[in-house]
Amino acid sequence: MTSPKIALYPGTFDPITNGHLDIIVRAANLFDEVIVAVAASHDKKPMFTLEERIKMVEVAIKDVPTARVVGFDNLTVDLANSLESKIIIRGLRAVSDFEYELQLGYLNNSLDDEIETVYLMPNLKHAFISSSIVRNLLKFNGKTEHLLPAEVQEIIGGMNSCTLQ
Repeated sequence: MTSPKIALYPGTFDPITNGHLDIIVRAANLFDEVIVAVAASHDKKPMFTLEERIKMVEVAIKDVPTARVVGFDNLTVDLANSLESKIIIRGLRAVSDFEYELQLGYLNNSLDDEIETVYLMPNLKHAFISSSIVRNLLKFNGKTEHLLPAEVQEIIGGMNSCTLQ
């Protein structure tokens, strides 16, 4: 019997978008399990706390039975090894993402030569969405309903607008 193919999808998910969810669903169709790993990312100074981001991912992936979420604050490769995953999923929206993602993939492979990075593209209708675009819209009370999973929009909508600055 072969061991299950466990894919790790790391990111800040600040917040999780429809583009992220599209990648998760695509990965779930390719692998036995998808672990969405929410990075603490202290250096990026996220808008949402780690706990809030984990909760947002949990509600967003509730209908993806082979996906689960974990938080982490260590090297992605170390997390992958602790979860017995040798596959790292990365999303590519545009050519501009490719150079950075390629470097990251090579770096992870240099740290563990058994790690494989699989690049997935979101559906074209989600290709322009990024968490930074969403955060900018949220700062100015812009419309984000079309960019976020409905459950995530509800969570954010229930937050005090002062906390979103």
